[in-house]
Amino acid sequence: MQNANTAFHKLVVYSIVGLMMIPIIATFIYSISSRWGATILPDGFSLQWYGQLLTDERFLAAFGRSLFIGISALTLSVVLIIPAIFVVFYYFPKLDKVMNILILLPFAVPPVVSSVGLLQIYADSSIPLVGTPWILIGTYFTIALPFMYRAIANSFESINLQDLMDAAHLLGASTTRAFLLIILPNLRKGLMASLFLSFSFLLGEFVFANILVGTRYETLQIYLYNMRQTSGHFTSALVMTYFLFIFLLTWLASRFNRGIK
Repeated sequence: MQNANTAFHKLVVYSIVGLMMIPIIATFIYSISSRWGATILPDGFSLQWYGQLLTDERFLAAFGRSLFIGISALTLSVVLIIPAIFVVFYYFPKLDKVMNILILLPFAVPPVVSSVGLLQIYADSSIPLVGTPWILIGTYFTIALPFMYRAIANSFESINLQDLMDAAHLLGASTTRAFLLIILPNLRKGLMASLFLSFSFLLGEFVFANILVGTRYETLQIYLYNMRQTSGHFTSALVMTYFLFIFLLTWLASRFNRGIK
């Protein structure tokens, strides 16, 4: 009976995965087809669309901008969030409940509303931020905050922070030295998992990028939106390249996440 239930559950899961893979496979086939019209199968296969994409200077520039914004936002997150979580867990553990509520605020406010509010705040500012990557870096920092905080907080909960710090103090280490040499190395897996997961999410963000900077600082998602009217084969190659990159980041995040608990 147990084997029958296991086989049924696997059948359901594999069926769902198979249905979800159909559009991905169809997009991939279309991206490598030289021409696909009224026939069931493509007339031929070619990698010319991928070659055209990977040699497109506009695509490479947009991809580089997305990498710059994502890495800068995550660097800012690491510098600010890890010390903040350490202070919460070590000195004020009761504030963790409050932090769990505060980190949900970026999801409580729709991106369109947040974008309009940011435009009203910084449109007449003496420091020109609208239309520059700096406003996106700050915005993406708030988006990555929930992912970063929850993953790193789980790592703090699993390392027995108080005992490690007490042992370090008994051995003569200062709080700063103990944090840098003992606590941070124990957070490596949780930190890497949160970074990969957050970066894959930020790379696909469109609303803030479109409203706050648009074509003045064309990111990957803006480039994809602007190229939607071109050849379907080229667009499919672009979508598949983006999908494979996100899949790689998600896989790396899952690999690091296995060793957190």
